[in-house]
Amino acid sequence: MNGTPPSPPLLIYLVTEDWYFWSHRLPMARAAQAAGFRVAVATRVAQHGPRIEEAGFTLMPLAWRRRSLNPLALIRAVWAIARLYRRHRPAVVHHVAMKPIVLGGLAAWLARVPAVVNAPTGLGTLFIGRRWTARLLAQLVYPLLGWLLRRRPSRVIVQNGDDRDLLVDRGLIDPDRAWLIRGSGVDVARYSPAPAPPAPPVVIAYVGRMLADKGVATLIAAFRRLHAAGHPVTLWLVGTPDPENPTSLRDAALRRHAGQAGIVWHGHTDDVAAVWRGAHIGVLASRREGLPKSLLEAAASARPLVATDVPGCREIARAGVNALLVPPDDAGALAEALARLVADAGLRRQFGLASRRLVEADFSAEAIGRDTVRLYRACIGLDPA
Repeated sequence: MNGTPPSPPLLIYLVTEDWYFWSHRLPMARAAQAAGFRVAVATRVAQHGPRIEEAGFTLMPLAWRRRSLNPLALIRAVWAIARLYRRHRPAVVHHVAMKPIVLGGLAAWLARVPAVVNAPTGLGTLFIGRRWTARLLAQLVYPLLGWLLRRRPSRVIVQNGDDRDLLVDRGLIDPDRAWLIRGSGVDVARYSPAPAPPAPPVVIAYVGRMLADKGVATLIAAFRRLHAAGHPVTLWLVGTPDPENPTSLRDAALRRHAGQAGIVWHGHTDDVAAVWRGAHIGVLASRREGLPKSLLEAAASARPLVATDVPGCREIARAGVNALLVPPDDAGALAEALARLVADAGLRRQFGLASRRLVEADFSAEAIGRDTVRLYRACIGLDPA
């Protein structure tokens, strides 16, 4: 009898960008690693490769671009991923976002990967895109996407019930193979409650990519109304444009906005917890989300929220509990909601405490990691599905 213990199962995350894995999937990967999986990350490597390797994960560089739709480049990417899967023989692959789901799904089919986890990170441009190119792409991709998501080796992670219902209604997923796992979780020790800084001014903060789909232009318009009405406020915009996203704002436009009274564009930061220690209100005016990390981190820091009443946002921003909700693309309603919180420090404290309680109950990294590991184990037959 061979006494060599079996090799731990290999889990490969397929992600377009290394920064996105580090920012949004690290708690899941660490939980899987602690549960006995060997973890690898297949991604385009820019700046976070050394961090990924130092965390004990195997780095598998890929030469692809998130936005590129060149047919030959897409075919080459599928073959490259299929070769990688054949060579390393993963027990589970976890595809994060639409491009990895489609290209990685085809590669997993070619390589006969036994278990596939597909994780749409919010139903973004493919589902809510307003340009004719986005609508045409959706019509082309839907049949293939549905086949990939419904394949028997596949399970689908949805981050909110609205996305699950939409995918089921459009015939893209089978409800019995969908797992509701709310985001990636929040490190509740790192994002801990802190006393609000002195006011005025009241600091309103948005953290995230500078995209039209995130409502950045609407937020700036709402802030101008607040400032013009004499409210003692400052707006922090924390993040950078994303040239790979078709709704990205341009650097020059953001610099013009930052030149206006009360608006500060901070750009990228590695210390988001410090942002929330210095801010009074967290805001997100997005058109649709999976589960917004920025609001989760603001809530963990015991900050009140103002957000759009759209899928994803209302998972953590609960109307009248810890947040005020407004319609998307409505600068007037957003300005009114912000003005209400700016004027009422007591309501800010009440909502902030409720935010922290919600995160501790439902959104901690420990709880999300535990649920995700249970899914991985179910994929390879170690736990009941």
